[in-house]
Amino acid sequence: MKISTKGRYALRLMIDVAVHGGEEFVSLKDVAARQGISMKYLEQIAGLLGKAGFLRSGRGALGGYRLTKAPEEYTLGSILRLTEGNLAPVACLETEENACERCGVCPTLDFWTGLYAAVNEYVDRFTLADLVREELEKRGRASRPSTD
Repeated sequence: MKISTKGRYALRLMIDVAVHGGEEFVSLKDVAARQGISMKYLEQIAGLLGKAGFLRSGRGALGGYRLTKAPEEYTLGSILRLTEGNLAPVACLETEENACERCGVCPTLDFWTGLYAAVNEYVDRFTLADLVREELEKRGRASRPSTD
């Protein structure tokens, strides 16, 4: 499994909006500048996140995007599944019912099922708030003078 730029940039967009927005809207132009992501690509990702109800948009001079919920209410898994689709490591696990003709005799199915469960458990263990905290801690460390 490899997470595409869409998934990675969606996480960065959501973190940026959480850090810089609060109750205010954050312009995509500002996010693009801070994150080094093209405006056009950010617009696509923000549109997807907006349609799913993860972001709310506002128009006008003070417009932009803001979170619809508290950062603690977004799991990283929910953001990644929205942008990446199913996180299954093999095609036969992408649907609720395994339609693979070999699923009854497949010697690797349990392995893939376990990997899929581990991936889902891991990405759902973390929330947007966890990454926001990490971002703020890194900023704090970067702004402190060296004691060497």
